[in-house]
Amino acid sequence: MSVAILMGSSSDASILEDAVTALRAFDIPVEVRVLSAHRTPDVTVAFARGAAARGVQVLICAAGGAAHLAGVVAAVTPLPVIGLPVALANLGGLDSLLSMVQMPKGIPVATVAVNGARNAALLAVRIIALSDERIAAALERYIADMAEQVKDMDAEVVARFSVG
Repeated sequence: MSVAILMGSSSDASILEDAVTALRAFDIPVEVRVLSAHRTPDVTVAFARGAAARGVQVLICAAGGAAHLAGVVAAVTPLPVIGLPVALANLGGLDSLLSMVQMPKGIPVATVAVNGARNAALLAVRIIALSDERIAAALERYIADMAEQVKDMDAEVVARFSVG
């Protein structure tokens, strides 16, 4: 069981650190690669086609601009693909986001927010949790911990702004 994180350029690596950290917190092995839908299409397709045989359960594909990586990968694998649009200098990631969510019929790509690496990883965790009880239990603890953090914040704010 593992998650593969693909990025179109090494310049996206800093954005993906949150995804790697989140997956490792759940003890999910991560394979990280730079593969390009445009500059290394043959290598990208070969990687995607062989992913399931290597134990990959989910692929996260981060790309900016034309952002075709997720679509190309989804076209050649039956595995779930999560698109992670990356913001570039000119359009703030809107171009990437629109490229990823406009997949043709039959080529689904689940897409998260621009630069939303942590949510991409957590979506992968949720997918894996469907068939892995250990991951499901860890996910339940994570969700409960988030709820406790909100309760603590609420209590702090209530105390801060209470009258009298």
